[in-house]
Parts: sequence; structure tokens; C-alpha cells
Amino acid sequence: MERFGGAGYEAAAAELSRQQERHYRLLSELQELVKALPSSCQQRLSYTTLSDLALALLDGTVFEIVQGLLEIQHLTEKNLYSQRLKLHSEHRGLKQELFHRHKEAQQCCRPHNLPLLRAAQQREMEAVEQRIREEQRMMDEKIVLELDQKVIDQQSTLEKAGVSGFYITTNPQVCNKATEVHWTGQHLQPSVDGRTLCQKPAVL
Repeated sequence: MERFGGAGYEAAAAELSRQQERHYRLLSELQELVKALPSSCQQRLSYTTLSDLALALLDGTVFEIVQGLLEIQHLTEKNLYSQRLKLHSEHRGLKQELFHRHKEAQQCCRPHNLPLLRAAQQREMEAVEQRIREEQRMMDEKIVLELDQKVIDQQSTLEKAGVSGFYITTNPQVCNKATEVHWTGQHLQPSVDGRTLCQKPAVL
């Protein structure tokens, strides 16, 4: 029994030692990556923050979570971009239709009525352009709101996962810091045997 107990203790100690080595290696790599950031960003990423982030990266779960969040974000961005392109296409068609209608009306108009017709058409065109600007503004506001909500969803998910530097906030400076933490951590992708590989950065 003592022999088995001793073997179990040695195995646990060896595993703990491996975890500590991996943590130290991840922390060292994070510190090297942070050096590439602007000095103002480096000051906000303390040793404690990086150490906590290294701990969160040990089992690879965080990478899977981030990958899922990125896929959702990319789908959202693609959908919003498609909506904006569709609206732009509709507006372009509307203006072209109006232009052709105005041109036909002018061709059929008697010369002495032409100034009045052109004045009325100018007012109509200005009204349409105002409508287009308003619809574009509303679309842009919708895009910003949806992207802001995605940021909040990402913050909440990563906070619940225990990732250092993340919590729900709309403070731009805090959001920038969280982005820096994510950009730094996303460079490290653990492989099966615990070694780290470089990965193309992706910013939320």
C-alpha cells in the first residue's frame, strides 16, 4: 500500500511540476508578446494579469471558447455587411429610377413649364436623398448596437470562463485593455503534448 501510495504521490508531484513548467513557459511567451505592444498598453498588462492569463490557457479550453466567439462574430459581421450592401443597392436603384422618371417627364414637358417641373423634381430628389441619409444612419446605428452587444456577450462568456482581464463594461479604455489581453493570449495555441505554437492573431 505504501509503495502504491508513494507512486501516486510521485505521479501527482510530477504532474504538478509539468503544469508549473507549462505555466512558466506560457507566461514567458506572453511577456515576450506584450513587448510588441505600445508602451501605454504594456503598462496596463501587469505581471499578475499575464500570470492569471497563462493559468487560464493551460488546458486549451479558453482557445476553444475564443474560437467559438470569433466564429459567431465573423458570421455577425458578414450578415451586417450584407444588410448594408443590400440597403446601398436599394438606394442606388431608387435614385436611378427617379433620375430616369425625371428625364422622361422633362422630355414630355412643354418648354414654358420646364422651370417649374425642374424645381419640383429637385425638391423630390432632395427628399429622397434625405430619406436615404436617414436610412443609412439608422442602419449604421443598428450595426454599432449589434456589435456592442457582441462585445458584451464576449466579455460575459470570457469572464465566466475565468479569463483574466475580462468583465462586462462599456468603458472604451477597459475594452481596449481586454482586447490587448485577448490579442496577446490568442498568439499562443497549445498542442496535444503541451508545447505552444504561434497562431495568427484575431481580435474580438
